Amino acid sequence: MNTRRRITGIVTSNKMTKTVVVEIARTFRHPLYRKVVHLSKRVKAHDEIGCQVGDKVQIVESRPFSRDKRWMVETIIQKEIRTADSGVEV
Repeated sequence: MNTRRRITGIVTSNKMTKTVVVEIARTFRHPLYRKVVHLSKRVKAHDEIGCQVGDKVQIVESRPFSRDKRWMVETIIQKEIRTADSGVEV
């Protein structure tokens, strides 16, 4: 296996062509104050698979595809299940 970094995250946007925005959430305990810290980062990733919003994906670092894209979607870990009746009721 190669040494490229692999990170899991949630797809938050797929409005661009062959590009998705993946939010990477990280939780850790502060070393001095022992308080739980929640951090999140949003990165753009190249998508040849066709991910949907809400999918849990694994991204891998790759060559630069554009000015912002340095990651590529490797696999979809879990598909988002959406129902047709998930909108606002009137």
